[in-house]
Order: sequence, then C-alpha cells, then structure tokens
Amino acid sequence: MNFQIALLLGQDGVTNGAIYALLALSILLVFTVTRILLIPQGEYVTYGALTMAALQAGQPTALVWLLLGLTLVDCSLDLIGALRSGHAFRLPRWVPVKLLYAVAMVLLVRNLPLAELPMALQALLTLALVVPLGPQIYRLFFQPVAGAHPLVLLIVSIAVHVAMVGVGLLLFGPEGARTRPFSEAGLELGPVTLNSQTLWVIAVSLMLIISLFLFFERSLYGKALRATAVNRMGARLMGISPTLAGKATFAMATFIGALSGILIAPITTLYFDSGFVISLKGFVGAIIGGLVSYPVAALGALAVGLIEAFSMFWASTYKEIIVFTLIIPFLLWRSLTSRHVEEEE
Repeated sequence: MNFQIALLLGQDGVTNGAIYALLALSILLVFTVTRILLIPQGEYVTYGALTMAALQAGQPTALVWLLLGLTLVDCSLDLIGALRSGHAFRLPRWVPVKLLYAVAMVLLVRNLPLAELPMALQALLTLALVVPLGPQIYRLFFQPVAGAHPLVLLIVSIAVHVAMVGVGLLLFGPEGARTRPFSEAGLELGPVTLNSQTLWVIAVSLMLIISLFLFFERSLYGKALRATAVNRMGARLMGISPTLAGKATFAMATFIGALSGILIAPITTLYFDSGFVISLKGFVGAIIGGLVSYPVAALGALAVGLIEAFSMFWASTYKEIIVFTLIIPFLLWRSLTSRHVEEEE
C-alpha cells in the first residue's frame, strides 16, 4: 500500500463513516427518547434512495400509495380514539390535514413531469414522500406499546423491519438503483481528487451532527424530549407529551435516513434489502457511544467507516466480520464499567 492508495481508502472510509454517523445519531436519537432500538432505520435509507431513482427515471413511485394507505389507517385510528373518548362529533383537527397531504402527494406524483424536475425538487419530493412514514409507523406499531418492556419494543422493531423489507420488494422490485450525482465537479487534494458527492456527504453529515448535538444538549425542547425516556409519567405531568415526542423523533430519524439514502445513491447501487447492513454499521457506532453520547457515536461510526475501507484492501473477504467484531470489546467494556441496578417493575 502506497500513500495514494491510503488516501483513496481514507476518502472512502470518511464518506462511509459520515453516513454511518448519521444513522448512528438517528438510532441514538430514537433510543434516548423512546427506548426503541430502531432496527428498520436502514429501510428509510433504501426507500429514500430508490424513490429518488424512480423520480429521476420519470416513474410515478408506488411509495405514494403506501403513504396514502398508512394515512387512511392512521386517520381511522384517530377517529376511533375520538369515539371511545366520547367526542364522537369532534373531528380531530389533524385528520383533514393528513388526508389532504396524502392526496396532494398522489396528485403531484401522478401529474408532474418527474424526470424533468430540477434535482433539488426531486430530493424535496422524495423527502416529502418518505418522512411522513416515520410518525405513521410509530403511531401504528409503537405507540400502542410505548410503555412496554424494552424487549417487547425490540421485538416489535424487528417485526417492522421484516415487514418493511417485504414492502420494499413490492414497491421497488428486486433490481438495484443508482441516481445521478449532484454535480460532476471535484476538489484536487494532492494526488487525490475528491468528487463532489463525497464533499456533499461530509458537509451535510457535519451539519446534522452539530445540529443534533446542540438541539439535545443546549435547547429546552431537546431536553424535554430526552426527559420522556427517563420518566414518561413525570414528563407527562410536566406537560410533555410522550406521544408527540415519539412522533417527532421518528420524523427526525426518518428525515436523516431518507436524506442519507439520497446522498449515497449516486455513490453505490442500493437494493430493497440493502438497508439492514448499513444501519447495523451505524448501530456499531451508536454502541461505541454507549447509546448516550452523540459526539462519541459519530466518532465511532467514522472509525467503523475507516476500518471497513482499509479492511477491503487487506482482507476484503472478512471486512464485514472485522467491522461487526468491533462491537464485542465495547460491550464488554460497558458491562464492566457500568453500574448495574435493579430494573423497576
């Protein structure tokens, strides 16, 4: 290995690590607020990438029908809840808004010249289609068991992941997809040329990492969201809605996942089932951060990307094993240094 090869591998490692850092932060975000280990986070990545590819190909994506179907079920549950609470003639105010939004998305996807839209509008339309899925999935599958044991939440999360992989196969098919890069420009850095997509990934990742850290560590709303994970009843008594907190964090995690998919789609071909391995590497970074620290999780995910890149040069056959083996020493260290307490009934 010479210096130029090391720089190329380092570029790939930083690019991959930036994406893993985003996923690690979104997994950490959901866990710290809701105690849910979001296994299907990677599916938001593939949904975002494959939806963007469908729009660039000029194909009305079938994802819009999933959005409409989940919206109808969500609104039906809201109406049933209103009936059970004795407010049969008081329509929940968000029901018409959610229905109009879903119908508007269907009309836009069916009537716009999708392939001729500027790339920025294609990305915004992709986010508009994918991001609402997060709060809806929380409403349908996690909200009814929000107060359950973390093991129950983990089982539900695994079930949602399996279901989303199957739905992804139905919506996008078994073929992989790749999108056009944001630009063809590059940055000369000694013997290595950094392509524009790598710079986009790094810039957006840094911006989101800093924003999330400041939001949860410095803002009142971020601290209020974290309080729901510590004591749901206490948060409710202080005027913090655990339901709203759960939906908000799922929306943020879905936004990060879909945006990550849009960013990496020009770099690598993604398939309907590519999300699990990607999110699992982000999970390794979150574990390195102890599922509590955003900066340490981001640094851990960056280390995962670099180790993966250099493993491809020295032992490409075992690169996945090397990456996932990293989790063992950190779990042992956390187990030995953490203070064990009896779990509350």
